Amino acid sequence: MASGGGKLAALALLGLLGCVVRTCEASYGHHSPLLPSPSPPPGPTSPPAVLAVGHYNQTCYQAERIVRAAVKKAVYANRGIAAGLIRLFFHDCFVRGCDASILLDETHANPLPEKLGRPNYRSLRGFEVIDQAKMALERKCQGVVSCADIIAFAARDATVLLSNGTVQFDMPSGRFDGRVSLASETLPNLPSPFADLTTLRTLFESKGLSLDDMVTLSGAHTVGIAHCSSFADRLPRNASDPLAMHSTLAGSLIKKCRSGSSTVDHDLKTPGDLDSQYYKNVLDGKVLLKSDAALMSSSETAAKVRFHAYYPWVWAGRFKAAMVKMGGIEVKTSANGEIRKQCRFVNAPTIERVYVLSADT
Repeated sequence: MASGGGKLAALALLGLLGCVVRTCEASYGHHSPLLPSPSPPPGPTSPPAVLAVGHYNQTCYQAERIVRAAVKKAVYANRGIAAGLIRLFFHDCFVRGCDASILLDETHANPLPEKLGRPNYRSLRGFEVIDQAKMALERKCQGVVSCADIIAFAARDATVLLSNGTVQFDMPSGRFDGRVSLASETLPNLPSPFADLTTLRTLFESKGLSLDDMVTLSGAHTVGIAHCSSFADRLPRNASDPLAMHSTLAGSLIKKCRSGSSTVDHDLKTPGDLDSQYYKNVLDGKVLLKSDAALMSSSETAAKVRFHAYYPWVWAGRFKAAMVKMGGIEVKTSANGEIRKQCRFVNAPTIERVYVLSADT
């Protein structure tokens, strides 16, 4: 009478967004383009059936407030953590869906989880914030709130803080935590800083995200940092490349990276603010990554970049909707997930005790 509970449930385990959004003017260095009048920002995309706004209202009504308190404490101490939390959400959702697989630590059973994958190793931030929120939640409502939902709430709260309250939205919840995390799945599923537009588009579409979602979410690179190695392929500047970096920026980056600094702010104008400055930077050739510059390689995406640069309030509305849509990628349910007790480890398997009685008792 071997119990199915005796099987291990744990199989092998595997830059972004600040200030009050301002209208754009011709003084940004671009001639005022002939753009259509902006349509109203879209409402949040309907979440998957398993997700709902206020999912914990009856089971843990303080859940979102507890996560928000942990995020605020961390961000007030170090504003850069906010960008890290948004990136953590993105990197979680793009590999096996939004299931907190990015949080799992290495174990004897799985020495190479996602966080040790090449795109993530020593570059992700915010794990301690998630841990603090989870501990507080377990004290109030044990075994109720998933780590996947904590990441989603934290990314939403980080967005609000970085935008000084301008970009606010409800984040649907009800996700379960995954049990598998593999470093080998990070490179095929996460956008490379060296990717061209075709590669980026194909990858986003494979996650159920449109070209518009891709351009909108790329605006997250108005905050956060990039390692010098992620844009080394663009230095020194190649003047014959139509997507070449602005010469002044290229010169300053060469000096900075050679000086021993390994990281640079994505946005040098408003590095701590979530705004539409990213799109002006793309138009000016003042972005770090090849994947960001690639948005100007197509008339379709270039038009979207120009539109967001001149109508920042429309971008803000679309960004909210895209974050909610991304949060619905490959959501786990009770059928293929769990509510972890600790976010860094899957739950131990439940072993059913079976007593066999002898025939003569």
